[in-house]
Amino acid sequence: MSVTILGIESSCDDTSAAVVRDGILLSNVIASQAVHEEYGGVVPELASRAHQQNIVPVVDAALRRAGVDKKELSAIAFTRGPGLIGSLLVGASFAKGMSLGLRVPIIDVNHLHGHVLAQFVRENEAERVPDFPYLCLLVSGGNSQIILVRSYNDMEILGRTIDDAAGEAFDKCAKVMGLPYPGGPHIDRLAAEGDPKAFRFARPHIPGFDYSFSGLKTSFLYTLRDGIKTDPDFVEHHKADLAASLQATIIDILIDKLAKAIDATGVSTVAIGGGVSANSGVRQAVADLCARRNIEAFIPARKFTTDNAAMVAVAAYFKYLDGIFCPYDAVPYARVEI
Repeated sequence: MSVTILGIESSCDDTSAAVVRDGILLSNVIASQAVHEEYGGVVPELASRAHQQNIVPVVDAALRRAGVDKKELSAIAFTRGPGLIGSLLVGASFAKGMSLGLRVPIIDVNHLHGHVLAQFVRENEAERVPDFPYLCLLVSGGNSQIILVRSYNDMEILGRTIDDAAGEAFDKCAKVMGLPYPGGPHIDRLAAEGDPKAFRFARPHIPGFDYSFSGLKTSFLYTLRDGIKTDPDFVEHHKADLAASLQATIIDILIDKLAKAIDATGVSTVAIGGGVSANSGVRQAVADLCARRNIEAFIPARKFTTDNAAMVAVAAYFKYLDGIFCPYDAVPYARVEI
């Protein structure tokens, strides 16, 4: 008998619903919230209100596009955390209500697990997925981690950021350059036009596999300050070179620690996940590193790198097969480790 799971993602500012049947993605619908752009960041209260408006039409659209009647669902999955509590409550409450109405179980998913397991999102049976164990470079606005993934429910963080994450460095530096929010995609676009060696920024010397990006961010700000002293239009005149140099530095920091983790663990497979894994430079650098090490790289399609319900439904599929369900008194959480 087929296993059909509806996944719901509402951890931040994207409302998403997806349908997976026997591990194959049938639909993935995302409603983004443009309301945050004028504030330069996500406003939690506005995000939760937007989720309330979006969740019913998004779920309806996901079921219709999948060609699935709600009575065919085997389980309802939802992101329990980490994330914005108000936003998570919308998804969790909807999932619980729908589950009770249909008399099917609910499955809670760790948002970070979803990003790590996004490699298993398949749109057809011919698509390959990684074998366990593998290393995952998880890079997003709030997380920069190197994770040893032994199975879907056995993950060990080998290294993490001790301050800012890579995505924060992109977004904060983009903001002082006057670029729109979110800044990461704009940095990526400009970097293609600039010289990555035009400017030198501070690089951290952190032992082990941990990351640090706060010094890089400060170095970037000092470069802008000193440049503006002699040229009030410094940023405009050097925007592409600043973006290219910033991106190259962040990528070098990420890849240096990832290479060390590959050597230390001896894994034969590497994957990336999280919003920053949509960055073209990061994607190419990971592919090049794996080619040099003669190991396999799994780089998800860009539509599965940002917050989406496809990864939630796939992660829940693993738990469904093992009979791991969620009690109705489970509450969302803002922060949690892998």
